[in-house]
Amino acid sequence: LRPPAVLLLALVAQVLVLENGLLRKPPMGWLAWERFRCNTHCDEDPKNCISERLFMEMADHLAQDGWRDLGYTYLNIDDCWIGGRDAKGRLIADPKRFPNGIPFLVDYAHSLGLKLGIYEDLGNFTCMGYPGITLDDVVQDAQTFAEWKVDMLKLDGCFSTPKERAVGYPKMAAALNATGHPIAFSCSWPAYEGGLPPKVNYSLLAEICNLWRNYDDIQDSWSSVLSILDWFAEHQDILQPAAGPGHWNDPDMLLIGNFGLSFEQARAQMALWTVLAAPLFMSTDLRTISAQNVDILQNPLMIKINQDPLGIQGRRILKETSYIEVYLRPLANEASALVFFSRRTDMPYHYHSSLARLNFSSSNTYEAQDVYTGDIISGLHSKTNFTVVINPSGVVMWYLYPIRKLGMSQ
Repeated sequence: LRPPAVLLLALVAQVLVLENGLLRKPPMGWLAWERFRCNTHCDEDPKNCISERLFMEMADHLAQDGWRDLGYTYLNIDDCWIGGRDAKGRLIADPKRFPNGIPFLVDYAHSLGLKLGIYEDLGNFTCMGYPGITLDDVVQDAQTFAEWKVDMLKLDGCFSTPKERAVGYPKMAAALNATGHPIAFSCSWPAYEGGLPPKVNYSLLAEICNLWRNYDDIQDSWSSVLSILDWFAEHQDILQPAAGPGHWNDPDMLLIGNFGLSFEQARAQMALWTVLAAPLFMSTDLRTISAQNVDILQNPLMIKINQDPLGIQGRRILKETSYIEVYLRPLANEASALVFFSRRTDMPYHYHSSLARLNFSSSNTYEAQDVYTGDIISGLHSKTNFTVVINPSGVVMWYLYPIRKLGMSQ
């Protein structure tokens, strides 16, 4: 049975290349799951349950508080919105929590200059037990999402077999394309296959999905952030070439503004996700987020780096015995993003290095801007020694560019 299945996948890949023109830069927006999970208790907790009200309020804040104008345009529903299927087998939203249906929410988001994303699962059930998408449902559900004018589909993989996923994810990509309505496709496929070859074919994945979850769900803790970061760094030789305009590795949501990260850890996650060319999906309560956390998430230079048009994922280039790590992401106009990251938990660390040690050209003179403080460090040659002071579990991040590039758009 194996050769025909492999042949089928090869044929499917040839006819459905996803080049839908979407997500040429990592998507940015808001996603419900990490902060609000599957809270369906609208009677006792009407402000925080998964409901039409929650998404309308988040849409209002995305539009009014500067998020949309910085690029945070996706408003994404996750699990627990489904009310079942109607007599014709079409998906419907829970009528109590979404009384006006999903098309109403889509129109509301669009009226504010936002895009709406939706969630389903390639299996008999979603992860939380709501009706899923069987292989027989794929085409109809794709048409339903297109009729609703949704802008992104996150397709999870709970309660599915490897064989169902191997057929279902390509089938859904083809079905979405066939609707003629542009829908970005977020896949959880590789996460269910362990995230690595030979079970995961990243070349094929890039032709099927616009972004994909590779690894575990993020939880609201620093240990969760570190476990994801470690996995990405350990397997960067496989993951880094797979990412680029239109197809991104997704290390999962930003925790900034929730309960599990300190100030330094929040700044570190933002910098590290940015250098990894990750989608920036906030999952926090935008109604109550602190000004300090808004500043982290709305840092314009950070967003510019994340949205760099080259779309190259960064790499860990040094792992020191002092528990300092250095990450590098190449950017347009011969610029680079450098993140100096401390895993120490004792006190601020004075890290001494030079650009030569980080493999920068000896022929250029560089200038660096500290992404968080705005400070400019000028006159950096490859052999110039420099020192950065990195707080425990914190980062120093530089936007580095050759001086001769000044005067060009940076």
